[in-house]
Amino acid sequence: MPNVHDVLGLHRHVVKLIEFGDVSYVVKELPDDLALREFRLLREIDEVGLPTAEVVAVVTGRSGGEGMIVTRHLDYSVPYRSLLMGRGLKIPYLGDRLLDALVALLVRIHLEGFFWGDCSLSNTLFRRDAGALQAYIIDVETAERHIKLSSGQRELDLMLATDNVAGGLLDLQAAGRLASGIDPIDFAIAIRGRYEELWEEITSASTAAIGDVIPMQRRLERLHEMGFEVEEMEVVTNEDDISVNFIPKVVEHGYHSDQLKSLTGLTAGDNQARRMLQDIQSYRAWLQAESGGHVRFNIAAVRWLDTVFEPVIAAIPHDMLDRLEAAEIFHQVLEHRWYMAERAGTDVPLSEVVIDYLRVLEHAPAERRALGDPTAREDIDWTGEIGSKVRDDNTDDLDTVSGV
Repeated sequence: MPNVHDVLGLHRHVVKLIEFGDVSYVVKELPDDLALREFRLLREIDEVGLPTAEVVAVVTGRSGGEGMIVTRHLDYSVPYRSLLMGRGLKIPYLGDRLLDALVALLVRIHLEGFFWGDCSLSNTLFRRDAGALQAYIIDVETAERHIKLSSGQRELDLMLATDNVAGGLLDLQAAGRLASGIDPIDFAIAIRGRYEELWEEITSASTAAIGDVIPMQRRLERLHEMGFEVEEMEVVTNEDDISVNFIPKVVEHGYHSDQLKSLTGLTAGDNQARRMLQDIQSYRAWLQAESGGHVRFNIAAVRWLDTVFEPVIAAIPHDMLDRLEAAEIFHQVLEHRWYMAERAGTDVPLSEVVIDYLRVLEHAPAERRALGDPTAREDIDWTGEIGSKVRDDNTDDLDTVSGV
C-alpha cells in the first residue's frame, strides 16, 4: 500500500503526497476545467524547458465534479517556509538567494510568453544549486500562454508578485517563523529592481564600433555566466556607418548544465554544473602536469567522472543520500576541501575531505521529500559548519578517491 501524506502549507485545494517506494507523486484536487487547463499549461512549460514539476496525469469525471492533477514529486525541493525559518542556509545570504531565484524564474517564463498571474513564494519550490537556489513553478491555475508578453502584462505580473510575496512573508513574520534580518516589505519591493536589471541584460540592445567584437564577446560571457544560452546576435548597422546595435537572442537557460551533461551524462543545476566544470578543468590541468602532454577536455571529463565524482558519491553512506542530491553533495565537498586547505595551510586529499564532511552531512535534514511543515522548528544551520569538524571513522570505502 502507498503512503499518503498531506502537503502542508497554503493551498487553495486539497494536496497530498503519495509514496510508492522510491517514487512519489503529488495529487491536487480541483474542478475538472481547471485541472485540464493546468495539465496543459504544465506540459507546455515543461516542453519549453522551464523548471517545473513533471506532470503525469489528469483525472476528470469524478463524482462531485472535482478532478485531480498528478505530478511527480520534485525530489530535494524545499518550500520557502523551511528556508526562511533558517533551515540550512545562513541568514546573511538567505534573502538574496531566494529573491534572485524567484526573479530569474519570472524573467524566464516571461521570455517564453507565459503570464503567471499568481507569482508567489507559495506557488514556487526551491532546490539547492551550489550555494544558490533554483526556483520551480508548480501552480499555474491562473497562467496564460501568449506568443509574446506586452509590457503591461509583465508589469501586472510584477505587481502581483510584489503583493503576494509581501503578504506571504508578513504572514510568516506574524507567526514568529521568519528569520531575523529579512524585512517582508523591503524583500518584496526589491523584486522589481532585480527583475528589471536581469530583463535589461538579456533583452536590451548594445552598441559597438563596426569590426569591434569585444563588446559582443563580453555581453555573451555575462549571459553565459548567468546560465543563459545564446543562439545568435541580431546586428543592425546604424546610420553613422561606424557603429552597430546588437541584441542577443537568448534561447534557454542551462548553458553549463548542457555542457556537463554532454561531457559526463550528469544532470545538475546550472551553478552546480559550472562548479563541476571548473573542477574538471583543474583535474585536466593535473592530468597534463602528470603526463607531460595535452589532454583533451572531454577525455579529462570522463576520467574525472570515474576517479573523482563517482568515488566521492559512493563514499556517502546510503542512509545519508536522502539529505541532498548528489550534485549538491559534491559541490559541498569541494567547498569543504577549500575550508580544510585554508585551515591546514596546504592541500588536503579528497579522501580525507569526504571523511570530514560526513560529520557535517549527518546533521543535515533530509530534503528529498520535504513536505514543508510551517510549524517545524529546525534551527540547525548545518551548511555553516562546513570545514569546522573532524571525523575519524567511515574510511573503509574511500581508498579509491582521487587526491586531486
